[in-house]
Amino acid sequence: MSDMAEQLLTAARNAGVTIATAESCTAGMISAALTDVAGSSDMFDRGFVTYTNDAKQQMLGVSSHTLQKFGAVSEQVAREMCLGALKHSDANLAVSVTGIAGPGGSEHKPEGRVCFGIVRTGKEPRLETVEFGAIGRANVRQKTVEHALALLFAQINDAKQR
Repeated sequence: MSDMAEQLLTAARNAGVTIATAESCTAGMISAALTDVAGSSDMFDRGFVTYTNDAKQQMLGVSSHTLQKFGAVSEQVAREMCLGALKHSDANLAVSVTGIAGPGGSEHKPEGRVCFGIVRTGKEPRLETVEFGAIGRANVRQKTVEHALALLFAQINDAKQR
């Protein structure tokens, strides 16, 4: 994981990208993975840990209507979370995660479902949902961190190629 974070931060530095995170089910694990790398303060601006709906609303501006209509684990909430992280930071790239790490879940929102959002300044967010399955809470959270880092890396590389 540290190799991936180190490569990501090197790519961000080379591209002039600064990162913010908005995390629910990982509760700061993405931020921790990034800041485990020495010199990360050059590219990492801040992380928002918004575990509750109130925190999502207060810190990121997620609308209560969106939460009520779609639920916290939805691409719509992931969208508002990444946009809020960008708005409330000095970053120009933000990633968000919201999901059900487990144990448990429901018929409509099973354990292991995680919604991701990623956005760069001046661009529309990209959203996706990944079904990691009922692989256990720690594994869902770890897979979520890995996937979020991969999304950030892809977004930075995509921007460099344009």
